[in-house]
Amino acid sequence: MTSPFAEQIEQAMAALREHQDRMAALTEELAQATTSATSKDRMVTAKVGPQGQVLALTFHTSAWRTMAAAELSAVLVDVLNEARAEMGGRITESMRAVTGLGDALRHSMTGGTELDELLAPLRAVHPGSAEAQGRRNVRRQEHFNG
Repeated sequence: MTSPFAEQIEQAMAALREHQDRMAALTEELAQATTSATSKDRMVTAKVGPQGQVLALTFHTSAWRTMAAAELSAVLVDVLNEARAEMGGRITESMRAVTGLGDALRHSMTGGTELDELLAPLRAVHPGSAEAQGRRNVRRQEHFNG
């Protein structure tokens, strides 16, 4: 017969392994990811990789030959920034799918058990807890008041 705590540990470990598998698959997928953006006038397309590196610039027309350098530069900057922003958004959205493991593990390990009651005093003094923050604010105010 296993204890409820041992079962919780096993469940948490299974969740952690699943999370690691998802992270590995996502890492591999994102390492191969590319995205493209085309300028408004359809003159050029920029292709970027997962870290925003420029993989290709494809000119669809020869309009760039008659453009002033500053004008061509502005078009290239815009299309590259658009492609990089799109890649950043794609990566951010992908990472949202694998967030929250820490909270889930914490809840599965402590939520609704006697362990939660045992850990309550420790949580109260944790620097990030609301109670600890409140005590620090009171001490700061007392120090300020003299």
